[in-house]
Amino acid sequence: MSTTRFALAQIDTCVGDLDGNAAKVIATTRMARERADVVVFPEMTLTGYPIEDLALRATFREAAWNKANELAAQLESEGMGGLYVVVGTVGTDHANGKPRNRLVVLHGGLVWAGYDKHFLPNYGVFDEFRIFSAGERHVVLSIDGVRVGLAICEDIWQDGGPVAELAAEHIDVLLTINGSPYEEGKTQTRLDLARRRAAEVHAPMIYVNQVGGQDDLVFDGGTFVVDTDGTLLQRSPMFMEDLAYFTLDTDREHQEVCEVAPRMDPDEEVYTACVLGLKDYMAKNGFTGVCLGLSGGIDSALVAAMAADAVGGGNVYGISMPSMYSSQGSKDDAADLAANIGAHYDVQPIKPMYDAFQQQLALDGVSAENLQARIRGVIVMAYSNSKGVLALATGNKSELACGYSTIYGDAVGGYAPIKDVFKTKVWQLARWRNSAAAVGMGVGGLHIVGNEAGDAGVQLPGGVMIPVNSITKAPSAELRPGQKDSDSLPQYELLDRVLEAYIEHAHGRADLLADGFDDETVSTVIRLVDRAEWKRRQYPLGPKVSALAFGRDRRLPVTGAFRE
Repeated sequence: MSTTRFALAQIDTCVGDLDGNAAKVIATTRMARERADVVVFPEMTLTGYPIEDLALRATFREAAWNKANELAAQLESEGMGGLYVVVGTVGTDHANGKPRNRLVVLHGGLVWAGYDKHFLPNYGVFDEFRIFSAGERHVVLSIDGVRVGLAICEDIWQDGGPVAELAAEHIDVLLTINGSPYEEGKTQTRLDLARRRAAEVHAPMIYVNQVGGQDDLVFDGGTFVVDTDGTLLQRSPMFMEDLAYFTLDTDREHQEVCEVAPRMDPDEEVYTACVLGLKDYMAKNGFTGVCLGLSGGIDSALVAAMAADAVGGGNVYGISMPSMYSSQGSKDDAADLAANIGAHYDVQPIKPMYDAFQQQLALDGVSAENLQARIRGVIVMAYSNSKGVLALATGNKSELACGYSTIYGDAVGGYAPIKDVFKTKVWQLARWRNSAAAVGMGVGGLHIVGNEAGDAGVQLPGGVMIPVNSITKAPSAELRPGQKDSDSLPQYELLDRVLEAYIEHAHGRADLLADGFDDETVSTVIRLVDRAEWKRRQYPLGPKVSALAFGRDRRLPVTGAFRE
């Protein structure tokens, strides 16, 4: 019988932190040394991913290569040289001097083997074709007589290439390391793809994925193994670091099922992705706290809840900035939310500053409304500067799509946690978080990187995190008497369906009409979305959770004559 034990190391890395990433490899390998022959880490482990233009710096590539050699030597010196440790890094194509997305195997104190990624994605959030040089050879490792075929992420997404070549090599297992970002529905898409590839190469497939946030991307982990017949043999939890094990027995027709983590609730997935994106963005940029305006509305309430889950309520500074138009109910809802999550809470009325501006400017209409928002933006940034915390923008995808925000006002901030969440989804996520609170998930109790042990967090009074009134009341910016969002926009239930078709499915006017939307609504939405591109270019980044997010995914001209 020929068996090989694989440790599947789903870890959170940081772009550019060679020392920190290497230290994680060492620490994780120490944990796995007694139970594994092969320890597998995600794509570009040592350098972090996505590396972007840092790969073009020759000195960084040299430092990364030196770090791989140092790591191999350290593994040997600690008595772990007999293991085969698979890590991702950046290499160099010496024929043209360009970087390569590389997998290396550390064994016996040396960089024992290597493989370069063939397919370089150049769509959506990816820009690898511009940066890297493509590999040209497939690689099969012989590890104690077991034939291991190698691939890196996109290599399994495209037909042909190394996977097709490996199909003729009689491999025992297909091993792929990945940096695959999260988006709704992608978990099942990956699994379906892996089943096709396992059938193609007539061998089980191991899929090890990165976890954690990096700028506007969130990596969900969800590492798994499928058998030749598509049976799910192992699955790691999403959004947490994890070290799992799989034993390959080449004498068995079908492999033994290991530990399979359950699927997450779809709303829990999106909520957790947003929180992890914020948590890691703060950690990797040196922030320990946040500030934001608390209006009593659903958007700021959800963002505050996410912030509390990311860094604890005591590190959240909520600022109520009532105007002459703010309702007592909204002020009460903001105060209740802050109390529920244990946030710092200050009240800074804006009327004195508004009156001072108006004495000189005498604005009316939309200009006067925007002035209120901009005063609030100044206050939020003053808190950010004085307390050294990250200012959060609280706008959602529906508002961002339609330009329903004020530049230098409510759009101010360094990070926007719900930037890629439609308004109707905001309500869904709020209801999910309250339902989780009702069954014991306290503040900070989310299952996420840093809480792998499953601490339930600080329990919420009455089992409610977000005030119910913030969820149920009609949304309003409260910038004039009796104002409602529906005065300026179609009802969100309709608006979001049109926006999803127009933005995420690239439906044009004719498509939208064929979808059954009326001409007036289609004209309104297209006009609003197209005219707001200049605003979106100035909005802070936030975590991508949908199939198509504003920013890297959607590249449109700011100006142009074309209008549908």
